[in-house]
Amino acid sequence: MPGPAAESDPAAPVSDAGAPPPVVFVAGATGYTGRALVAEARRRGLVTLAHIRPGSSRAAALRPIFEAAGATVLALPWEPAPVAEALAAHGATHVFSLLGITAAGARKEAARRGGPAPSYDAVDKGLTLLLHTACADLAPPPRFVYLSSLGADRPGASAYLRARHDVEAALAAGGVPWLSVRPAFISGPDRDESRPLERLGAVVSDGLLGLVGLLGARRTAARYATTSGAELARLMLDAGLAETGPGRVVDMAALRGA
Repeated sequence: MPGPAAESDPAAPVSDAGAPPPVVFVAGATGYTGRALVAEARRRGLVTLAHIRPGSSRAAALRPIFEAAGATVLALPWEPAPVAEALAAHGATHVFSLLGITAAGARKEAARRGGPAPSYDAVDKGLTLLLHTACADLAPPPRFVYLSSLGADRPGASAYLRARHDVEAALAAGGVPWLSVRPAFISGPDRDESRPLERLGAVVSDGLLGLVGLLGARRTAARYATTSGAELARLMLDAGLAETGPGRVVDMAALRGA
């Protein structure tokens, strides 16, 4: 059974038909794109639920920022029942899954917990599918908007891309309406993690793509060009809230209208 509607938000817009606004649940809210998505959703006046894992090292710093923006912070363990109960209780209509672990993050988590480093299979795939299962248990299920990656259709030997390939296959086989977004580089000077090689690669790549765009291949340039967390959040919200079909994959060229 669907849960009750979320509490009204005086800043939230109301549709022409008088229907309540979407209720956006952000998983991975403490990450680079997640923080931007929470901020963008609140800027639009949307009811926003920011999920923070209990024990997150970023919780103390980000909770007051999210709450000051008007988001509801949900500190939920990664277990199916509490996640599904929270989605139902708050009437979530759209779930944005931005979950992922970096190599540096995996090392820090291993040091904090004193165990093996978490893998792409455990975090990027496992937690995403747990969230998807929680959505599937609701009637009607919320739309599942997934942050995938360019190359997920041809993962090869990459564990990172294989995790995303497997998630997309599960989305396509499930009964939850979904949208999968495949960006290339996600980077920007505002990213708080130090990733000099990634940033250098993005700058060089964008320079070459600028030349490609000038030569007329605008769609190719738009598809591969780096996106900042803020741009990606804006475009994912636009696409996720507008989507009405059962499920599809989009790349940055489509999101950018190229």
